[in-house]
Amino acid sequence: MKRSRSLSYVILGLAVLTLSFLPAAQPPADSENGPFEFDSCTSILVGRLASVDGSTMTSHSCDSGTDRTWMTIVPNIKHKPGEMAKVYYEPKRTKGPNDPDRLETGEIPQVAETYAFLNTAYPIMNEHQLAIGETTIGSRRELMSENGIIDAPELYRLVLERAKTAREAIRVADELTKSSGYNDWGECFTFADPKEVWHFEIHGPGKGKKGAVWAAQRVPDDEIGVSANAGRIREIDLSNSDFYMASANVTALAEEMGYWSKASGKPFEFTYAYDPDSRTSLYCRRREWRVLSLLAPSLKLNPESENFPFSVKPDKKVSVADVLAIFRDTYGGTDYDMTRTLTAVNRKGETVKSPIATPFMNGDTLALFRLKRERTICSPAATYLQITQSRDWLPGPIGGLVWLGYDNPATTPHLPFYIGITQMPASYMVDGRWAFSRECAWWAFRTVSRLANFRFQEISQDVEKVWRPIEDKAFADQAKVEEEALALYKKDATKAREFLTKYSHDQADKAVAAYWKLGEDLWLKYSGNF
Repeated sequence: MKRSRSLSYVILGLAVLTLSFLPAAQPPADSENGPFEFDSCTSILVGRLASVDGSTMTSHSCDSGTDRTWMTIVPNIKHKPGEMAKVYYEPKRTKGPNDPDRLETGEIPQVAETYAFLNTAYPIMNEHQLAIGETTIGSRRELMSENGIIDAPELYRLVLERAKTAREAIRVADELTKSSGYNDWGECFTFADPKEVWHFEIHGPGKGKKGAVWAAQRVPDDEIGVSANAGRIREIDLSNSDFYMASANVTALAEEMGYWSKASGKPFEFTYAYDPDSRTSLYCRRREWRVLSLLAPSLKLNPESENFPFSVKPDKKVSVADVLAIFRDTYGGTDYDMTRTLTAVNRKGETVKSPIATPFMNGDTLALFRLKRERTICSPAATYLQITQSRDWLPGPIGGLVWLGYDNPATTPHLPFYIGITQMPASYMVDGRWAFSRECAWWAFRTVSRLANFRFQEISQDVEKVWRPIEDKAFADQAKVEEEALALYKKDATKAREFLTKYSHDQADKAVAAYWKLGEDLWLKYSGNF
């Protein structure tokens, strides 16, 4: 019997109503595991010689229960001399790129030209293939200053509008925070341009002061690094400008605040000076260990260590698919797998993992089973996951590529969006954070991810049968699509952009439609178990 549209709406309405009663995952109660759950993220950086195709990569699992879901392309804009640029507070909370309710914090001098970029809760990449990932790393409380107008998401936007390379982005960030002040917590920006990847950590200058204190360290070309809500930069060698940069006040502020003394004879370590608590947090360190261990198992890293290598040379070069696999990791096969003791006896008398065992248990379920929470790399709180590719052998519109997936990385396909496209698909431009809408792509993927959690062992297999072919086809078609786009670009750049826009939109629209149908199918198939 053909299913009616009205029945589909009833089913989805019931599903959303049911999902609304699911408790959101809460942060661990013990401080050892860290204070963040909704505003904590993971980023992996890949040097060009560590990737299979020579691309650099950065990434950002935006693991937040509050960041907005809209995405759009901001065009290149030429500006008149003397123009001023408005600066806003927390654009990641806005309902759209031009939200009339966003809060203005001040103005700064505008530049002659601002570059096109992919904009969202945290902007992602610009037309010159400069990409950014992010994690919040915290700070000593007394470092946060109210005497500034630029927070972390705005600094993201401003550097993507004004910089072409990672090094230039760091210089722009320095100039902007000196003149207009940084007013946010400690943040790590993970920059990638077509040649280099850089790890940039920034903190406030102290209460009542204007500016910032920061350090940056380059990941070697043949290595891969990670940021997981903890400071990673320790000793800095500013005589080696190829690999280190820092603000002019980097040691002076530490001495002034009593964090370090040159007279002590101890080496200056940036993280231990400005954010020492993050290094003791297993909430952060466990992810660092797991990412680096998956990349270089030969190192046999100790999961209980306080510090790990800043970056590692992987045992084998990695692809985007390999990085995606890491972002889907939940510590399977280790002592930190929260589902390892959740077993049941099936009809054959065999002991198997319980159908309801899920690595994404909320606090109530963990308490019921007396399990200790582990902050896995894969997060059910993810708003989106991005993995970027920057490639210097291709022109910007084609070489810059963002692989995007909404909601939990374990249950969603990641789709290609070229930086040369003229706009995001209509359903990706709709914010769905606080209101359900069938016009919003995020809700299609979120509905499925939340349904999967009811009987994860079974439903996740049904979900993978949908996402994996979509994602695999995108990877398989990549070379052919780019070959065609390049041929068009050599004749007519506008035609190439139109081609890439249509391709990216087609892939996204098909995936969104597939997930709306999957949500209906799962609700019907498993309704007796809910």
